[in-house]
Amino acid sequence: MIPHNRPTLGKEEEEAALRVIRSGQLSQDREVRAFEDEFCDFMDLPRGHAVALSSGSASLYLALWSLNGKGQNILYPSYACSALGNAVKMIGGNEIVVDNAKDSVNHDIENTKNLKHSIEIIPHMFGIPNKINKTKSRRIVEDCAQSLGAKINDEYVGTQGEVGIFSFYVTKMMTSGGQGGMLVSKDSEIVEKVKDYREFDFRDDKEKRFNFQMTEIQAAIGREQLKKLPLFLDRRNKIFMRYKKEGLDLLDKDAKDSKIIPARYRAIVKTNKPEEMIKSLENVGVKAIVPIEKWELQGQESNFPNAVELCNHTVSLPIYPSLKDDELDIILSGIITK
Repeated sequence: MIPHNRPTLGKEEEEAALRVIRSGQLSQDREVRAFEDEFCDFMDLPRGHAVALSSGSASLYLALWSLNGKGQNILYPSYACSALGNAVKMIGGNEIVVDNAKDSVNHDIENTKNLKHSIEIIPHMFGIPNKINKTKSRRIVEDCAQSLGAKINDEYVGTQGEVGIFSFYVTKMMTSGGQGGMLVSKDSEIVEKVKDYREFDFRDDKEKRFNFQMTEIQAAIGREQLKKLPLFLDRRNKIFMRYKKEGLDLLDKDAKDSKIIPARYRAIVKTNKPEEMIKSLENVGVKAIVPIEKWELQGQESNFPNAVELCNHTVSLPIYPSLKDDELDIILSGIITK
C-alpha cells in the first residue's frame, strides 16, 4: 500500500540522533539552541527570534498566551485543524469562527476586518499562503503548520503577523522525529516572554509555567531535516506539477497570484465522487483521504457552507518527498477523472 503520508528520513537523521544519545545530554541544550538559530537563518530572521517547542499545538497555545488571549475575542476559520479551536478554548478566549472563501482553502481576511475581535489566527492551509493586510485593531497569529517554506511578496509566511507557529509533526513539511514545533516573532519581547514560560524549572518567582520543551534528539533530527527542506519543497512541487500536467482538477486558485509561492503540503483534487475515487485508488494499492471531514469542522457545520462544500468534494492524494516516480504512476492509474 502506498500511504497517504510518509516521512522522508535517512542516515543523516539516524546519525544525528545517535550523536545525541552518545553525548549523554538528552534534555534541552545545545542542539535546541542551534536548531533555533538555523531556523532563524532559513526564515531570514535575526538569530534569537525563534523558540523550539514540543509541538505545533504547544506553539499555538503559547502564541495566544503571549498576546494575552484570555478573555479576548479570537477569530479563526472553521475549515482548519482542531488545534486552533483547542488552543482558543484552553487559553480562555472567546471564539469567533468564520467560513472559508468560496472555492478556497483559506478564509477571506478582508471580510473579517469589521468583526469585533482582537486576535486573528490565520492558517495557510495546505501550504497555500493567505495574504495578510494588517490593521492596528487586531493582532495576527500565522498558523504555518502546513506551509513552512511558502512565501508572499518574497517573504516567508510566519513573519507577517505578530507571531508565526510551525509544526514538525511526522506528516508535516519536515519533522523533528514525530513531534515538535517552533514559534517565531520579529518582536523580541514576545520571544523572550515565551522562552521565559518554557524555562519552567528551578524558578523562584512562583509564576505559572509548563514544560513545553523540545528534546535534544528532536532538535538534532530537525536540524538535519531543515538542511533538506529546499529539496523537499522542490520534490513536492514536481509531484504537484505532474498531477497538474495529467489534467487533474486541483484546488489551487489561491496560488495563482504571481506574488505567492506555495509550499505543496497537499495535492487536493476536486471531485463529485470522493468516495468512489478513494475506493478506486485503494484498489490499486493507494491510500487517499478526504483532507478535512465535515465532523472535523470547527463550530456548527450548517453555518459554513463553503467549508462543507470542500468536505463533500475533495480528495487528498499522496505528495511527499520520498514518493517515487513509479508510485506516482500507480496513483495516476487509479484516479477517476469524472
